[in-house]
Amino acid sequence: MVTAITEGIKISVDTIYQDEHSNPENGHFMFAYRINIENLTDFEIQLMRRQWFIFDSNGTVREVEGEGVVGVQPVIMPGDSYSYVSGCNLKTDIGSMRGRYLMRRTLDDSEFLVDIPEFELVVPFRLN
Repeated sequence: MVTAITEGIKISVDTIYQDEHSNPENGHFMFAYRINIENLTDFEIQLMRRQWFIFDSNGTVREVEGEGVVGVQPVIMPGDSYSYVSGCNLKTDIGSMRGRYLMRRTLDDSEFLVDIPEFELVVPFRLN
């Protein structure tokens, strides 16, 4: 698990290789990741947008950007957290992801960026 705190927002990421949804012979490696967003501040926030950079070990870099996460723009109260699971496919058995969220303080509508720490996506047999 990797964790980072930006502007009082703690982001933790766990990953798992999805063997049943992968096809290594055809260069298709599927990973799931679980993100936990914890609001350590004294104010209510809302996740507005996400931006991801996805790195394959063959040198390919993809950028994914859009509203919210998994179809929602969650509001997170002070001291609360929000978790979701999503996925990523790679063409190689090793890669990584990093990104950021655009958050909004609901009190004054001010916006700020929160870093999503870089995390590795590695097929288990590569670790042996």
